[in-house]
Amino acid sequence: MQSSIGRINAQSDSGVESEMQNEARQNMGYVVFLSVVAALGGFLFGYDTAVISGTIDQVAGQYHLDPMQQGWFVGCALVGSIAGVLVAGVLSDRLGRKKTMIISAILFTVSGVGCAVSGSFDELVINRIIGGVGIGVVSIISPLYISEVAITKYRGRLVSLYQLAITIGFLGAYLVNYELLKVAAAGAFSGSIPLSKIFVTEFWRGMLGMESLPAFLFFLVIFFIPESPRWLMMRQQDGRALDVMGRIYGDPREAAAQADEVRRQLRRGQRSDWRLLLKPAYFKALLIGVAIAILGQFMGVNAVLYYGPTIFRNSGLSDGDSLLYQVLVGAVNALTTVLALLIIDKVGRKKLVYYGVSGMILTLLLIAMYFVKGQAWHIPAVVLLAFFLMYIFFCAVSICAVIWVLLSEMYPTAVRGIAMSIAGFSLWIGTYLIGQLTPWMLATLSPAGTFLLFAIMCLPYIWIVWKQVPETAGKSLEEIERMWEN
Repeated sequence: MQSSIGRINAQSDSGVESEMQNEARQNMGYVVFLSVVAALGGFLFGYDTAVISGTIDQVAGQYHLDPMQQGWFVGCALVGSIAGVLVAGVLSDRLGRKKTMIISAILFTVSGVGCAVSGSFDELVINRIIGGVGIGVVSIISPLYISEVAITKYRGRLVSLYQLAITIGFLGAYLVNYELLKVAAAGAFSGSIPLSKIFVTEFWRGMLGMESLPAFLFFLVIFFIPESPRWLMMRQQDGRALDVMGRIYGDPREAAAQADEVRRQLRRGQRSDWRLLLKPAYFKALLIGVAIAILGQFMGVNAVLYYGPTIFRNSGLSDGDSLLYQVLVGAVNALTTVLALLIIDKVGRKKLVYYGVSGMILTLLLIAMYFVKGQAWHIPAVVLLAFFLMYIFFCAVSICAVIWVLLSEMYPTAVRGIAMSIAGFSLWIGTYLIGQLTPWMLATLSPAGTFLLFAIMCLPYIWIVWKQVPETAGKSLEEIERMWEN
């Protein structure tokens, strides 16, 4: 009996030791470096999206914009993003993931510098559209690249670095706007006419132009990362792919085994061809990706992130309080994304959606009830803040973290770029629509009706994930591909 227990303990110790040796051989530091570099694109995504909030009033006053023109100033970058996702897949499949990221970094840099020196409103819009194209491209390529270099066991949390970078970009934009506003109030750079114009008299130029600094950094560091090994193998560059996999896995035998698995999958006649998406299994995966991408935008998160100050003001708060509340929303969004990053591979994608979306439904109903009964029952505004922070917590820990992970891993290698572009296109269409429709819904349906609608839209989302999406945690990209085929 004791000898049996001893053998069991020895086997257990041997298994733990073997797993530790495997993890030691895997060059996790290198993989994290590759993922962080790609995730910098997410930071630029978040910064470019959020920085506009601090510039609207001054730009509108300087160029005498009417409400429609103000809407165009805010929405023109989204139009660029839609265009960017349409070309991102084609560019990534033809030029490679790395070169496409370089293109996006150039677009961000040109946009930041161009906005800072724009001579007219039309030039400003053109440069905002250029930045929007960069957003659209990087929203596809960065998570795609991370998923293709990540080790299976850690792929979820590594891809989630991209979503974390987006939330940090939001906070970064808020902080830059706040600091530059203080610089302008202090009247700095008075001895230099160009700098005084950018940072004092027309400080919106500095807010938009500061994007060029992290964009140029992104451009530089991309040259220190390799091309995606899966893209290299798709282009019959097996030698280069094996070198990259060798650095990732640290063991030539493991790298060769991974390369063999990718090669076997590609040899099944799956060359890069968009017509593969018409195969029933892949077409179903494409439709599911499109559905969860666009539905996720109609569950309220972007309405809260874009129009939070307006919503808070409508509840009776002052401008200062409403802005402070929005900063707290952004902070909870970023911190909760860190939690999602740590647990997504352990809990699984689907369970996170079940728990998170259920919490979203509850908090959206509480927010709607507050707008119906809050004033009549003399409920303080801090309760509304608590409901919003709870909603952002449930949203950030589930659909915000999961969507980019799922879209980056659920499509076959041969068409992953173009399939992600189609799903990303639907996501950006949803983002544009919710940005345009939220003010109308708040006025027409009332805040209570708007948040009740958001709660209802959670139901089809959770059903699709429950019934149609397979659990992908712990599975290699090739195993996921075979799941759809089977």
